[in-house]
This record gives sequence, structure tokens and C-alpha cells, in this order.
Amino acid sequence: MPSLARLYNIDDLRLAAKRRLPKGIFEYVDRGTEGETSLRENRAAFERIRFLPRVLAETATRSLGTTLFGKTQLLPMAIAPMSPSGLLWHQGELALARAAASMGIPYTSPTESMTVLERVAGAGGRLWFQLYIWKDRRHAYELLQRVERAGYEALVVTVDTATIPNREFNSRNGFAMPIRPSIRAGLDVLRHPRWLFGVLGRYVMEEGLPKAANHPEGYRNAIFAEPPDDATRIAPDTTWDDVRDLRRKWNGPLIVKGILRADDAKKAVQLGADGIVVSNHGARNFDSAISSIDALPAIADAVGEKATVLLDSGIRRGSDIAKAIAHGAKAVLIGRAALYGLAVGGEAGARHALKLLASELDKTLGYAGCPNLSSLGRDLLVKK
Repeated sequence: MPSLARLYNIDDLRLAAKRRLPKGIFEYVDRGTEGETSLRENRAAFERIRFLPRVLAETATRSLGTTLFGKTQLLPMAIAPMSPSGLLWHQGELALARAAASMGIPYTSPTESMTVLERVAGAGGRLWFQLYIWKDRRHAYELLQRVERAGYEALVVTVDTATIPNREFNSRNGFAMPIRPSIRAGLDVLRHPRWLFGVLGRYVMEEGLPKAANHPEGYRNAIFAEPPDDATRIAPDTTWDDVRDLRRKWNGPLIVKGILRADDAKKAVQLGADGIVVSNHGARNFDSAISSIDALPAIADAVGEKATVLLDSGIRRGSDIAKAIAHGAKAVLIGRAALYGLAVGGEAGARHALKLLASELDKTLGYAGCPNLSSLGRDLLVKK
């Protein structure tokens, strides 16, 4: 494992993760869908934004703190829900949750986690849970009851996966769910012994092949196996009625993730959503979708006074976080950046990624002439 101290930014972590992981697994995390137009645009949109900084402002003492859903925290971040975590590091969900707790930010446990939600709850810190609506709603609502009993603070319902994404590179390299073993993939795994023995080998020795740990009994299929039927597949007929039902069944903060339109954000808030995640799913779903940062201003203007607006997709620098907050977000969800760190160094690697982003954000505030996050505004931004 390379020394984390010599990995100076998220791009360094990404390259280190690429070396450590088998190609199929790295690409599943790193790449987008179809022609990857949206993936490129997520970064290009951030890079088009420039600061028009203030000078001689009193910024010797700076604060990165914010308040999310009534609770203060030291950084304007949360960890996004990411189902591949458990394939990058043994029990990667636990490592990410502990890294988040050490930084004082929420961790969002995914429905498709390979570590059961009750065990993740033992990691401490602020815990959110991400829910997909399954075809058999009864199973989804039973899962919701488990989430409540385990003490999760907030529910994040993902609404932007209306159909199976067209991830062509997964078909080429054989990495999809379930994973399709092949000679080429097998040889690639053998060329990555640290991953083979440190991740897959540990699962096999301790608890068997990784599986969908949060699924109901009879549906916890291993990563190489098909589920018995489609009861726990994402429901293609999910509608606003499902959001309304979740609002009735869930007593804590309800966050709707995957919104890119102001009218959809308004509808979610009308149905009782406490938070909106402006997100194009990290460009992993719809290759022609607008970038999240470009969609953010209209949504923040529409619902920012009534709900907590968050953003994900494309965050690679602390300055990206500042740009999102200046556009109206309260905080951001960190996705791939945390996964790269996780793949390289587990909990310590994920924490290193978060510290890099925090340090860059702090420097951005200093250069922009902002003593705190509330002093960030659109007057500081210009577009190329």
C-alpha cells in the first residue's frame, strides 16, 4: 500500500486505487454509462466556474461548520450511498462509516450493502440509510422497519433509477450484478493478489462470498448468483405515491435523492421531503442528463428556504464544495472520492480523502475572502 502521506489529492488516490483493484471492479466504480458524456460534463461544469475573490477580508480564522437537519457538524459533507464499497475493502461499509464518524459527518448506508445495516449501525456517528423502492413493496417496508429499529437518523430515497443503466463497459469486462466469471477476469484478479486475498479471500474465509446483506431471507444472493425472482429489484413503476407513502411511514428526516428539476424538487417538498439531493447519480445512469452543479441554482432558488438542499456528482476538490455551497447547497455528498481512498487504505484511506477535501475547502475560503460557509454566494462566481 502506498504511503497516504504521498497521495496529495483525489486524483492521486484514484490512480493508486486503479493499481490496487481488478479492472472490472475499478471500472464499475470509476466509469459512467454509454459514451460517458455526462461523466465528463460533471467535471467540465465545475471547471467552467471561477471565483471572483474578495481581498483584505478578515479570514485568518475560518469555519467550515454547518447544520444539517438540526444538528451541527464541522464539515459540509456526508458520505453518499455506494453499493460497491464492500468490494473495494473487506467490510468497506464499516470502514467508510467509521471514517465518516471520525470526521463528524453522516454516512449513508446503501440498500445494496454487503454488510448488514444493523452491524453498520454499530460504527457510531451520524447514520443515514438509502432506500430503493423494490418491486415487492412489502419487502421494502419491512426493511424500513429494520432501519428505524437500528436507530438510523434519516432516510434517503433514490428516485432516479427508472430502468437498468446501459453500462456497456460492464458488459465488456463481465462485471455486472451478478458478476459473470471469465478467464480474462480471473487472470486479472490473479494479477491483484492484495485484493484477492485481502478482500475476496477474507470474505470467503470469514462469512462466505459477498452478498446483498440487507435483502430479506431467501433473497440474499451472493455476487455471482441470480436472485430467486425480481421481488427485490428496483421497481420501474415508482411514483410520487411512493414518496407520499414513505413520508407516512418514516418519522425522521426524509431526503429525496436524484432530482435535477425545480418542479420535481417542489413536488417532493410538497409531499413532505425535508431534503433534496441534486444528483445525476454520478453520471452512472442517464448519459444525457444535465450536470448536478448546473441544475443546482434553480432548485436552490425554488426550495432552498423550505428544505435542505444537498448536491452530489463530480466533487473532486474542496473548491468544488465551495462552488456548490455558493450556488445554494447546504452540503455535498462525497462519492467516488471517498471510494478511491477506501480502496487504497480502508478507513484510513477514506479519512485521508475527506481530510484532503476539507483542507482544500479551507484554503478556498481563505482565497475567496470568506470566513465561513454562509459568506459564500453567487456574487463570488463567474463562468468561463
